[in-house]
Amino acid sequence: MPLKHLLIGLGIIAIWAFNIIVIKVGIEDLPPLLVTVLRFMLVAVLVVPFTRISRRQLPWILVLAVTFGGLHFPLLFLGLQRSEAGTGALLVQMGTPFATLLAAIFLKEKLGSRRIVGLILAFGGVVVLAGGPSLPPPASTALLLASAFFWAVSTMIIKLAPPIAPLTLTGWISLFAIPLVALGSWLFEDHQWQAIQQAGWAGWGAVVYTAVMSSIAAYGLWYWLLQKHPVSRVVPLTLLMPVFAVILGVWLLGDPLGFNKLAGGAMVIAGLAVINIRFRRHRQSSPAP
Repeated sequence: MPLKHLLIGLGIIAIWAFNIIVIKVGIEDLPPLLVTVLRFMLVAVLVVPFTRISRRQLPWILVLAVTFGGLHFPLLFLGLQRSEAGTGALLVQMGTPFATLLAAIFLKEKLGSRRIVGLILAFGGVVVLAGGPSLPPPASTALLLASAFFWAVSTMIIKLAPPIAPLTLTGWISLFAIPLVALGSWLFEDHQWQAIQQAGWAGWGAVVYTAVMSSIAAYGLWYWLLQKHPVSRVVPLTLLMPVFAVILGVWLLGDPLGFNKLAGGAMVIAGLAVINIRFRRHRQSSPAP
């Protein structure tokens, strides 16, 4: 990968890692479900008018609006309320092991010894995290793991769905998820209009950043990289996201960096690496992976 493209990839990972910090700060200024609704509204306004979907694509997008827009994102925002940024990022990365298990169960994909080792490492890392003081309260941990699970479910749905342009998918999922998350905010949160009127730069900054930088700019550049390079060279960069998030959490939010977080985080990331990366012997006659 040329240095310019590698730097773009690292910039995308930095945007996603900083997104965790931004959410943490934003939901202290605005209720988490309300932030999610406002984010979806902004993404829909910026994307939907410039994209189109077919009748064949519509049912899949509606299902994804529930699993991805109505469950993954709200659970993530709720779970981060009482979680350290780095620990939250590590727990959400468990979506990859969940997706691996779901693919084996429903898509009949073979696990193999390598992926089994990766799964054991990743889930073992969560156990190590659980033994330290940085793990969020049980309810927040459950919310973050549920968020990761519904990310994995959404990944399976996208694999089965007809082809949909990534930006189109993002915009229309956001549009159809708005009433679902708005209903949740109405049921479980109070004084939304007052919160909107009193919100400062942190709350509105979180809405704009998560919508424009994370959802639109970062994903747009990410899929551009995937078009330019083999998946095996691009996807491993995502292993750096929780590393960046832990560093940013310690630096910007003063999160502690204990043994359990270091050891458990290393095990989670190692497990993800074993699951995601294929280690092959290079042969002169074979094409680059």
